[in-house]
Amino acid sequence: MLSEIRKAVEESTKRLFQVSSPPVRLWLLADAMKKEDTDPIVQKTLEECRRHPPRVRLLDSLRDDGTWPIPKQRQLQEDRGAGPPIGWTYVTMLRNLHALGDMRTEPGEGHVGAALGKLLSWQNDEGYIPGPWSAAYPLPHYNGYALRNLIQFQMEEDPRTQRIIRWLLRTQRSDGGWNIPYIQDVRYLPTYRYLKMRDFRELVDEGNVPSYDPDEYQHVPSCIWSTMMVVRGLAWSETLRRRRAARGGAEFFLDHFFERNYHPSLLQSEKNWTSLKYPTYLGSGLCALDILTAMGYGPEDARMEKPIRWLMGARSKDGFWYRSERPHPDVDQWITVTAVCILARYAEIY
Repeated sequence: MLSEIRKAVEESTKRLFQVSSPPVRLWLLADAMKKEDTDPIVQKTLEECRRHPPRVRLLDSLRDDGTWPIPKQRQLQEDRGAGPPIGWTYVTMLRNLHALGDMRTEPGEGHVGAALGKLLSWQNDEGYIPGPWSAAYPLPHYNGYALRNLIQFQMEEDPRTQRIIRWLLRTQRSDGGWNIPYIQDVRYLPTYRYLKMRDFRELVDEGNVPSYDPDEYQHVPSCIWSTMMVVRGLAWSETLRRRRAARGGAEFFLDHFFERNYHPSLLQSEKNWTSLKYPTYLGSGLCALDILTAMGYGPEDARMEKPIRWLMGARSKDGFWYRSERPHPDVDQWITVTAVCILARYAEIY
């Protein structure tokens, strides 16, 4: 299969390079083709990336307080509630920082530093950033997402980032994964099992649930997608990806590849594995393989063969991978470059 993969990577790389936007081309050069930043073509692409209109628009719309404007209805909803980080402002910041990072934006550009500082200003005494759903319980997957952005913007050694890392490591479960407290464990007690999720969340928000000891719920399986997002944050660091915690989380979702998530509260359908999605923070097999190959999982691990065969089978005759039958040019380029990078790492090409 390796020769088939190498051929596919070479063909897709050639075709994508001809039509790709500067940020996608940059990933292709750096990750799939292993070109150094000093290479003239990389330098030229970096300069094109700096002028790339979507990047310029994101930087220009970033306010000096580190936030982006959000839709009026979202803003009204947020204003009626607890306020950031509960609400859409926090989600928007995470997504836009992700996009800016993928477009090789530096932490000193525009108000990016203010945005990173704003994220960390919401950190609580336990070390995690609350929200965006509720202030009553933490969401490990969003903290993994925040960690990914912080590390990408060179803030891994910041003491506040280290506190997020310590909290994530401290809350890892015995099966190697993570879950959402209360929502993905206490929820299954006979008292609450038949409540609608909305009603149960109201009880949690109001504090009308029993005292919480996570050790009492170790028999409940971890959440595949919460785990994947946490590991994605840890794996963005060359140091953290080698730690036993990151490997344990990766083993957990690799062992459950293509399986239905135990928890209905977060992407339960097994169809999420085979949906091609971008950005890759959305739970999917593409995201899983991106993480796993970055961590060094390859042909020597027999569990990787079936997922890699699926990814090869999802490739179209023109050498691209597509989100759907409808055209999404920018998204499809990002999906394709992610797939190419995965296969290049797997087969150790270039």
